[in-house]
Amino acid sequence: MTFSPKSTEPTSQPREGSVEYWARRKPDVRALSDEHISLTWGEFDQQANALAEGLAEAGVKAGDVIAVRTLTRAEWVVIQTAIGKLGCVLLGLNWRQTPAELEYMLSNSGAAAFICDDADPTALSPTLDKCGVKVRVSIESRLDEWLRYGDLVKGRATAQFTAGDTPLIIYTSGTTGRPKGVLMGGLPGASLPTPEQVEYSRSIMAAMPKGESDVALINMPFSHGSAPAQVRRAIQTGGRLVMRRSFDPVDLLRTIAEEGVTAWVGVPTMLNRLSMLSRDVVEQFDLRSLHSIQVGGAPTNSVTRNWVTKTLGEILHEGYGSTETGMLTHLLPQDLRKKPGSCGRAFDHVRIEIRDEHGAPVATGDVGEIWVKTPVIIRQYHNGPPLADDTLDAGGYFRTGDVGYLDADGFLFITDRLKDMIVSGGVNVYPAEIEQAIHRHPAVQDVAVVGVPHADFGEVGKAFIELKVGAKVAADEIIDICKQHLAGYKIPKTVEFVEELPRNAMGKILKRELRSPHWKHAERQV
Repeated sequence: MTFSPKSTEPTSQPREGSVEYWARRKPDVRALSDEHISLTWGEFDQQANALAEGLAEAGVKAGDVIAVRTLTRAEWVVIQTAIGKLGCVLLGLNWRQTPAELEYMLSNSGAAAFICDDADPTALSPTLDKCGVKVRVSIESRLDEWLRYGDLVKGRATAQFTAGDTPLIIYTSGTTGRPKGVLMGGLPGASLPTPEQVEYSRSIMAAMPKGESDVALINMPFSHGSAPAQVRRAIQTGGRLVMRRSFDPVDLLRTIAEEGVTAWVGVPTMLNRLSMLSRDVVEQFDLRSLHSIQVGGAPTNSVTRNWVTKTLGEILHEGYGSTETGMLTHLLPQDLRKKPGSCGRAFDHVRIEIRDEHGAPVATGDVGEIWVKTPVIIRQYHNGPPLADDTLDAGGYFRTGDVGYLDADGFLFITDRLKDMIVSGGVNVYPAEIEQAIHRHPAVQDVAVVGVPHADFGEVGKAFIELKVGAKVAADEIIDICKQHLAGYKIPKTVEFVEELPRNAMGKILKRELRSPHWKHAERQV
């Protein structure tokens, strides 16, 4: 895969919805901030121009891949914009990744530059040397052979740069093998979006309307597609961005109140943490500015959904999508009452098919594997071969690996991940259903159910439970609540209480880490 240089010649009129457009229209209005930095639109555009010029002088050229590894901070937005001004591609990296993990992604992507906010990035230098990354920028440190971010953005660019859309590479976490890079947003110099792609994007924007008066809070990691998409949407509409480098439920409420946040995107784990706060704590903060919470990454449980509605009103939006396919569905707050447990209906030009194990469509309401088709679906992973038929079929449908069903009204319900499904005694058991039942216990903070080997049934369910602080409960109580809501064959055979469930940077529970020790010495792995 090769990149074409992209023109960055200035235009007399900036593109509407661009950084330059807002910098010209409202230069002294605050555009973005975090715990330490606050920038107006004028300052934002000036710093992005200066950074673009500094990177160009250091040897970065149009089409290069620039790797960025930082916390969720205001500088990331400036960096993303500068990369777009240069006609380059942004590689979003997880700040938790080890040098060994970074080595593969830097090599596979062909990254030419690296920007990070590590307090001391010297441990990364051997990896960057090995991968041939010459241009290195540090936000927090002054080191030989590293450019200082603060010095780069101080200058005033002598050349004018016009921002284009910034292509983004995200490496999927994957459960087996090496992570795979997904290019989002198209290559620099690529052809214009098709009418279907434009209408698809508009339907996503319309589902979560935003304007200049909106304030979006972002504390999701930039190594995932969600946070960059939030940034892009806020810039397009001229809204204000507020960043937080980590998640703390009380700090989240304080930020909403102090900054007048109108929209926040999170994952179910974050909502669960919020719902654990006492009423007295929540009522300290004026949260009336908040008019939308969007959650994705995993289904929310009914207890958490009910808490949001009761405490904050009907403002919870749920969605479903993937890095490879883009956003697929959206559930409006008013539909939560009518379709509890659904992730909503498809966006414009999204097609969803539910198929059996032979690939044939199933009847409405029947459970099967979810295959989808969208205007932005990938055809290959970055620097990889075209996707095989068992992943992307001849009709352009992508195999999600999720299991679910469509009801008569077109609402999609996800019952589980195919890889998480437990086949016990020849019967399919979906852990998500068991987890929903266990979440009903007031002492449970979070739960994950996985399949473990069993001599008679092949595999059976085991529940790993994280309790609320100070809570105590016996395993028998968990089994009893399952008996109240589940058929006998679905009830987990064993329960284990853990101090904390393993999670990735997005807050998703890593079930493979819970499951793999039990299968280590088994003859089979399913």
